[in-house]
Amino acid sequence: MSTSYSAFSTPSTFPDMDSQFDGIGLSDPATSRHRRAMLDLVNRLRNTGIQRDIDLPMIAVIGNQSAGKSSLIESISGITLPRSSGTCTRCPTECKLTHADAPWSCVVKLHFHTDVRGDAIPPRIESFGDAISDKDEVEERIRRAQRAILNPSTSPSMFLDGATVEDNEVSFSRNYISLEISGQELEDLSFVDLPGLIASVGQQGRVDDIELVRNLVISYIERESCVILLTVACETDFQNQGAHHLARHYDPEGRRTVGVLTKPDRIPLGEEESWVRLIRNEQEPLANNWFCVKQPSSHDLSQGITWARARRQEEEWFAANPPWCNLDSFHKSLLRTSKLVERLSNILAELIARRLPEIQEELYRVLQQTEKELEELPHPPSGNPLGEVLRVIDAFKKDLSERVEGTPDADGLLQKIRPHTAKFRRRIYATAPSFVPWEREDEGDDRTMPEATFLANEEESESDGDDDDEGVDIYVDQVMDRAETSRTRELPDHYPFVVQKAYIAEFVKEWRQPSLALFDAVYSILKNDVDRMVDRHFSKVGRGSAKKSVLMIMHDHLDAAAARSKERIEWLLKLEQSPATLNKHYYFDYKNKFLSYYRSCRHNDTLAEQMSDPPHPFFVGSDPVEDAILALRKLGINAQRNDLHKLRPLDPMEPALGIMASVRGYFQVAYKRFVDMVPTAIDHEATRGLERDLEQTLRDGLQLTGPDAHQRCASMLEEHPAIAARRKDIMRKLERLQAAKVELRELSI
Repeated sequence: MSTSYSAFSTPSTFPDMDSQFDGIGLSDPATSRHRRAMLDLVNRLRNTGIQRDIDLPMIAVIGNQSAGKSSLIESISGITLPRSSGTCTRCPTECKLTHADAPWSCVVKLHFHTDVRGDAIPPRIESFGDAISDKDEVEERIRRAQRAILNPSTSPSMFLDGATVEDNEVSFSRNYISLEISGQELEDLSFVDLPGLIASVGQQGRVDDIELVRNLVISYIERESCVILLTVACETDFQNQGAHHLARHYDPEGRRTVGVLTKPDRIPLGEEESWVRLIRNEQEPLANNWFCVKQPSSHDLSQGITWARARRQEEEWFAANPPWCNLDSFHKSLLRTSKLVERLSNILAELIARRLPEIQEELYRVLQQTEKELEELPHPPSGNPLGEVLRVIDAFKKDLSERVEGTPDADGLLQKIRPHTAKFRRRIYATAPSFVPWEREDEGDDRTMPEATFLANEEESESDGDDDDEGVDIYVDQVMDRAETSRTRELPDHYPFVVQKAYIAEFVKEWRQPSLALFDAVYSILKNDVDRMVDRHFSKVGRGSAKKSVLMIMHDHLDAAAARSKERIEWLLKLEQSPATLNKHYYFDYKNKFLSYYRSCRHNDTLAEQMSDPPHPFFVGSDPVEDAILALRKLGINAQRNDLHKLRPLDPMEPALGIMASVRGYFQVAYKRFVDMVPTAIDHEATRGLERDLEQTLRDGLQLTGPDAHQRCASMLEEHPAIAARRKDIMRKLERLQAAKVELRELSI
């Protein structure tokens, strides 16, 4: 909501707006030293170029084309700007005014930070000639400097010598000219003069210039630390001046805008009051008020009027012409250029003082971020390329060794492999032959195989749901038929071992595919892990050739290890094709358990289980098996628990049950060792094999030996131009920030 001020308000009675842009008092000699220190600080900070990185307090002079802006700048700075028809200012012009006891001087510099297309380039500052001691030379020097800014592809020295061009490369530019002016008659003040807003273009103008200039002005005034010095010509209707609308848009409450009315002598008769209402802050109120100035006419300038004389004429004009001469004392203090300059100097100094803690905080934050950006870049090319390459290889080798050995991370290499190993064990266990101890003709009855409780401790016995294929049932009469068919010259009560061997060969044949699937899974994990490690260690080395070379070498190295792993797997599969075991205890234990289990299932009773399981030491009550053994002993028959099955009637399928138990017992022996040996072989040859001879492999592959090793390493470390340019930009930025840090530190001291 806009604030209205009465005609008798004073700076000391301005309402508190909780803003760094609140109105402040007029110049006080006691504060001039502080003001000078603040302005000098920002000038030194600007000299470091830090305004590209941090929002520094500044004053931007804006206005419509021909709003008297250039005349105001001339009156403030005491120099003459280039004059021409149409737009005079075609690039920002930064004026740094310093009060000094030394003779008057002006140093002109060119600041380039965009190319001819307007794209950002590394900032470049060039001095444009020697310091000027004669004010009459400034106008031509600025004209030539502006010509150099508008033609960035041409050496500025050519324009310094007076060269001209028929057409400029650009009509307006974001690159700018800085004028460092010092002298006894100057106030301490810094501001930037921006091109005047264009309402229309002439025949030689460019249509997009209107938007170009507008965007240029916006890029300055949208910053929160920018004081907007709004120039409004009294000869044109106030509401039709676009600069006013632009300032109000980016500073809607008028807290950081200072209004300046120019050309008051051209106000149409009878319309003076509407402009005086602005001075009284009754219309379009601003926290820092509206001012009014009168600059010398074109005729006076052509006659060579001095700026001192121009100031006296301005004083006389306001003192003699109503309604200005009839204003109260406070509002008369808002008239004349000297009052405006004094006020602007105070506004800028106070703004700098209030912003100083924020500037320091922002500087350190940007400094830390920039240092982090530099750290994230690859190391610059080393003066010892061979040593640097060996250092990177050593770090890569160490990282890979730690991964292979095992890390306590959820994303560790061994942690990734473990689920595939568990799946492999389950798939091998699932190949166990599914023997059924009754005939095929009984397939349709309600009998089912009870759970083999002695297998409850087998961790692979529970499926995880990813193996849908179930083994084909093998019935006892099928086993018996196969045994009978296989007989040659054996005795009637003997059946050849070829029967068991055939069944064993059938389930061993199924082990090949799960074994290769495990190998493929481990290989994929190793390859992805190697790729990530190579990228982590070599992606920032040079232009990328090192990473590509190391990837090829490591892939070949991994493939060699993989080939050895496959050889071991094939060797283990061949071993299992010849059934044999020295683990007799384990074999006979499971064979007997399965034989009892098959007998119990076949006869649908519990005799076999009772025979194979001794009574519990805390058994209470009668044990029928023990009772039977005692009864036989009374008859003189010394029987054991395992002998009781002989009391059953002779089962013609007993030989088949023995074969089934033998094959199933051997499966337990064979699968146990196989599910241990295959993962161990893959781990030894592929996983651990990655670090075997790794250093020599990389040295040979990268050709790090011989007389040309140094040159090859230097070529390998040669970085990409984009990275080099990025590092250069960051280093320049760091230099700016460090220089600004020194300036701020000196101020605190």
